[in-house]
Amino acid sequence: MQLNEITFREATPFDGYGPGFFRVGGQIVEGPVCVTGSGARSWGGYEDADTLIDLCDSVDVLFIGTGAETAHVPDDLRTRLEDEGFGVEAMNSPAACRTFNVLLSEGRRVAAAVIPV
Repeated sequence: MQLNEITFREATPFDGYGPGFFRVGGQIVEGPVCVTGSGARSWGGYEDADTLIDLCDSVDVLFIGTGAETAHVPDDLRTRLEDEGFGVEAMNSPAACRTFNVLLSEGRRVAAAVIPV
C-alpha cells in the first residue's frame, strides 16, 4: 500500500474532534461549527440555515455532519439549501470531517457544517 501525504496549501482542515468540540487549523472550536477552506465559524445547528446560505457563491458541496450517528437533515433545511444550489450530503460528523479534508486537499470548493459527537 502506498501512502501519500496530504497538503492543504493555505486551506484550513479539520485536525481532530472529540466530545463537544472540533480542532480546526490547530484551534479548538466548541459546539457545532461550519468550516470552509478559509476557516471556521460558529454554526447554530439545523435552525441556522443563513450561515450556510451565505456560502452559496463560494462552495459547491456542503457536508452536514449529524453527530456520532448518521441522521436525516430536516426536510426544511435540506430544501432551502438545495433551492440555493447546494449539493447537500449528510453523514456522521467523523466521516464529514474526513471527506471534507480529502476534497479540500484536492482544491475543491467544499464546506462542512458539523455537530459534535
